[in-house]
Amino acid sequence: MPDATRRLPASAFAYRDGELCVEGVALARIAEAVGTPFYCYSAGRLRERARALKAALGPLGVDIHFAMKANGNQAVLALFAAEGIGADIVSGGELARALAAGIPPGHVVFSGVGKTAGEIDAALAAGIHQINVESFEELHLVETLAAARGIVAEVALRINPDVDAETHAKITTGKKDNKFGIDVDRLARLDNELKALAHVRVVGLAIHIGSQIMSAGPFLAAYRTLLAAADTLKARGVPLTRLDLGGGFGIPYENELEFSFADLAGAIRETVAGKGYALAVEPGRSLVADAGVLVSRVAFVKDAGHMQFAVLDAAMNDLVRPAMYEAHHDIVPVRAPAAGAVPVEYDVVGPICESSDTFARRLKLAPLAAGDLVVLATAGAYGATMSSTYNGRALIPEVMVDGDRFAVVRRRVEIAEQIGWDSVPDFIAAPKTPDASA
Repeated sequence: MPDATRRLPASAFAYRDGELCVEGVALARIAEAVGTPFYCYSAGRLRERARALKAALGPLGVDIHFAMKANGNQAVLALFAAEGIGADIVSGGELARALAAGIPPGHVVFSGVGKTAGEIDAALAAGIHQINVESFEELHLVETLAAARGIVAEVALRINPDVDAETHAKITTGKKDNKFGIDVDRLARLDNELKALAHVRVVGLAIHIGSQIMSAGPFLAAYRTLLAAADTLKARGVPLTRLDLGGGFGIPYENELEFSFADLAGAIRETVAGKGYALAVEPGRSLVADAGVLVSRVAFVKDAGHMQFAVLDAAMNDLVRPAMYEAHHDIVPVRAPAAGAVPVEYDVVGPICESSDTFARRLKLAPLAAGDLVVLATAGAYGATMSSTYNGRALIPEVMVDGDRFAVVRRRVEIAEQIGWDSVPDFIAAPKTPDASA
């Protein structure tokens, strides 16, 4: 069997007295207190990742805006705010979450291909740092809304560099046939567009080519394209001062070689650093993924004759990445396996009525039994934030551990409360009460 803890950072996760702990707290203790399944985050590991990125990019003068689509929990955002990290948002809801967590408006960047007028207006009202505009149509909408407020909005144009991010097809965003950004060859239109704009100031260019990118090549190509486009526009009189380099920095889930923050700094140093532009990045999963785990209990082990199924109480509604992206998450027993335990091959599945509700196939683990606890590693990014109530299931808790303390940072939302979200209109007839005399 491979090392089960290989994707659990040793600074945050370790077996103590045979029990897997997050920092100074046993996961079994948390499970007893809050029930399963639940997400658990290490505050220490979050700070460690934030500080490592700042150490790598600080000498280059690069600002950091956390891509909060990866994890929008208020405790996570507040922790990053305390570390001096801003937010990259993609909706009005994320704007509200960022501000509520204490991230200053001046440290917020608004990305996204389909911003509504209401969302843009809320961002203008809040006075955020920058709107990353993804089309000329959006540029004119920002102009209209800024004019109504009597202000000048500072924006960056997100360009599409037609660069292959060498990642999963569902999370590539920088190819010409993707919906994101303005094609570089259409920037020649900008001179005419700017003539009609009195309440928008184009101060920069932005880029984001995809997610879970594990090598420097795509970044080098994208950053070179970004710099060339910026220099061309600047030579034509567009007063650009900022370059937003996006995110997409990958982390190892299985057997991948690590793309480190030092590698990222090297790509920036080789391309856009020292060229007279203020620089920013938008990391997401690289800050939070390995700081979080999904903790689940084995509901039962099903002997199908030709194979064994370990059925968990967590499901694809809690962690959809394996079903959506065929993503891998190491599965680790909370109780350390006994010495000499003979591994058993399992399909590890959830209880939802779809065959895609599968976390691992033909996985060799120490023998499991009903009631055993396991964790799914590297679940701090795109886990809780993508969860749903599919199959009438609860939204599960999120827990933060800091040293020997833990707290529930999102409570469980049970079905009774969810039913209260619905309403039955008057025109839907109530069922008739059976006539007892009939």
